[in-house]
Amino acid sequence: MSDDTPTPDDVLDTQGLYCPEPIMMMHNKVRDLQSGQWLEVVATDPATQRDIPQFCSFLGHRLASQTEADGIFRYLIEIG
Repeated sequence: MSDDTPTPDDVLDTQGLYCPEPIMMMHNKVRDLQSGQWLEVVATDPATQRDIPQFCSFLGHRLASQTEADGIFRYLIEIG
């Protein structure tokens, strides 16, 4: 992460899991966080490229970044 990227308050590792498990785990994780906190999600399921932005949009969270390298997807989300 770059110097201006916030440090996540929590990291959710969903590597090796496939839809719908990563989103179900995110639902549980965001309940533990407060508005303004940051969550990093690490995934290997390509469907998360579609599902996580929709999850954020629907529930009012801000997807600050979405990257992929070597089949690993990383999402930085500000909890709304």
